[in-house]
Amino acid sequence: MARSRTAPSQIDLIARYREVRALSEALAAPLSEADATVQSMPDASPAKWHLAHVSWFFESFVLRDHVTGYRPFDPHYAYLFNSYYEAEGPRHARPMRGMLTRPSLKEIRAYRAHVDKALITALPMLMPDAQALVVLGLHHEQQHQELLLTDILHLLSLNPLEPALFDAPNALPAPVPGPLHWIEGRQGLVEIGDDGNDFAFDCEGPRHKALLHPHALAHRLITNGEWIAFIEDGGYARAAHWLSDGWAWVQAEGIEAPLYWKRGEHGWTRFGLDGRKPVNAAAPVSHISLYEADAYASWAGVRLPTEAEWESAALNVAPTSGNQLDGANCPRPRVAESGSALTQMFGDAWEWTGSAYRPHPGFRAADGAIGEYNGKFMSGQFVLKGGSCATPRGHVRASYRNFFYPHQRWQFTGLRLAKDL
Repeated sequence: MARSRTAPSQIDLIARYREVRALSEALAAPLSEADATVQSMPDASPAKWHLAHVSWFFESFVLRDHVTGYRPFDPHYAYLFNSYYEAEGPRHARPMRGMLTRPSLKEIRAYRAHVDKALITALPMLMPDAQALVVLGLHHEQQHQELLLTDILHLLSLNPLEPALFDAPNALPAPVPGPLHWIEGRQGLVEIGDDGNDFAFDCEGPRHKALLHPHALAHRLITNGEWIAFIEDGGYARAAHWLSDGWAWVQAEGIEAPLYWKRGEHGWTRFGLDGRKPVNAAAPVSHISLYEADAYASWAGVRLPTEAEWESAALNVAPTSGNQLDGANCPRPRVAESGSALTQMFGDAWEWTGSAYRPHPGFRAADGAIGEYNGKFMSGQFVLKGGSCATPRGHVRASYRNFFYPHQRWQFTGLRLAKDL
């Protein structure tokens, strides 16, 4: 569940609802029926499924439960588009979502329009608890907007033609950033977690104290050029810097570089939503796993930051700053701004931390299906902070906790270094 102490007005909430829902449609606009249907791996979902699932969320938790007389668009959709909510009953198996050739993309868009009309009509009459679910649903849809982009990127990368989804020019040449600067972090007891002033997912709280030992954070993300140096020094070929599970993963999967990279006659290239382009040495590295990030940090003689170190440093940084998703554009990490202050804390690439995704002290999941939103995934995953170039602007904050398994790297995931003092 989520908490939102500042209730938006009905007019503001309707406008926000229209804005978020329109962005999903705009992101999916370039997709063909086939693009939107195919599933590239079990971790990813078809774009068509994303568009339907977020509508199912509003239909199930708001319209069905809080609007008298609402009739579902299609009773079968409750089975097709439930993601993981055990309390909502049986569902279509996740690895088989790509087999849903029907309903069509046109029918899914009609479903979205049906839900939109019903919800906007009902919203002025909804009680505060139901309006809070609408706010949660909008943040949920923003999560799926990023997933839609990263999932379609993975799908297109498997096409031998390597088609571009968006037209985008090659990045302009930029000077490779200078050496890392180290910014000393706070020490002693600090407070982290949801401060209760605005929307937050349940896993972001409660606010609590954390003890920070003397440490420093790198002022920017690690660049592609620095990652190439790691590769050329045998970073993927020697076990010394790898966690045991990471080294087994490298060997089993034949990992030699970040996801979507290829070594060619003229150097490294990467595949993105704008097609295959030369690797920009000055841009931050992305699409790396926790295993790779940890190995790089070990190779560099330092470590990954903890969640508390990162969050404490980000408290005075505007979460709407940085390179994030603005409308239906082509997301890609960009070169860091010059200077020695903390940069890229928000946007460009999600930053792996060395902290396990576990509950904050005092965490309690809500009752019912909504309580399944985050809490049941607090096992075996690591926390990422800061958002990416594919994260809708305004979606993240310092307390935001993204989480993935240590081998996963199809998201825009990168790293910032930390060290003990």
